[in-house]
Amino acid sequence: MSSTQPRSFGMEALWPLCLDIVRRRRSGEPPATPLVPGEDWDDEAVELLALLQPLLERTAEATPWVIGQLGQSLDGCIATRGGDSNYVNGEQVLLHLHRLRALSDAVIVGAGSAAIDNPQLTTRRVAGDNPVRVVLDPALRLTPTLRVFTDRQAPTLLVCDAAREAEAAQRVGADQVLGVPGLVDAKGAMDLRALLAALQQRGQRVLFVEGGGITVSRFIAQGCMDRLHLSVAPVLIGGGRPGLLLPQSAAMRDCPRPASRVFRMGADVMWDLDLRLAPSPSGRGQG
Repeated sequence: MSSTQPRSFGMEALWPLCLDIVRRRRSGEPPATPLVPGEDWDDEAVELLALLQPLLERTAEATPWVIGQLGQSLDGCIATRGGDSNYVNGEQVLLHLHRLRALSDAVIVGAGSAAIDNPQLTTRRVAGDNPVRVVLDPALRLTPTLRVFTDRQAPTLLVCDAAREAEAAQRVGADQVLGVPGLVDAKGAMDLRALLAALQQRGQRVLFVEGGGITVSRFIAQGCMDRLHLSVAPVLIGGGRPGLLLPQSAAMRDCPRPASRVFRMGADVMWDLDLRLAPSPSGRGQG
């Protein structure tokens, strides 16, 4: 191909192929031929495939695989002190967020993010099926009038300990509750591995932790996150709500240094962090 000729394979051609890979995974069909960029691929399609390839490689038989995302300011804040996060990042990051939803079996948010943002957690900006919406609310503090519990746009699961399952069912309906045995210990801390096992039993293996900062941090601290997409916007919030909050390390040699790649998304910069190749904050590897 002459370098002066336009490249014909772009985002519009790539995205349906990505969705077909996910459809095959969810239905248990044999995987499609792996996608390999050709000479006719434009640069945008090549970069998107490189970013999404780790997610697209998941199989129906695999153990749960978790990807998280956070959008933050230059000074490490995900929202103002009052909770305003609309919008820290730009349109391209928001589009990427919807792509991750479409390629995942379930999208997970904490009660804090659900209460502040009242999100829909659907794929309305891209083609693709909505994921199962998983809301972590072991204290049952969320109002049942939130959109995820009322709009019926996608299956929703309010997650609590099995001991409070009946109480949760009275609030949002039994079909929207997942009671997990042993989810909460005597001190009120969640065992996220118990959650992953419960979701795996329901066939949800590729999991997207969309927020907020506390929930993403808990997944990382418990060694339950495989990959993190951390988007940094050129804005200074000052005194806002921090993003990642992880156990402290006494020395730099003990601080995790995940394998990373960097992608530009408009004015934002996104770090693709492979947490499997870094020691966890407790010093144990996350293989």
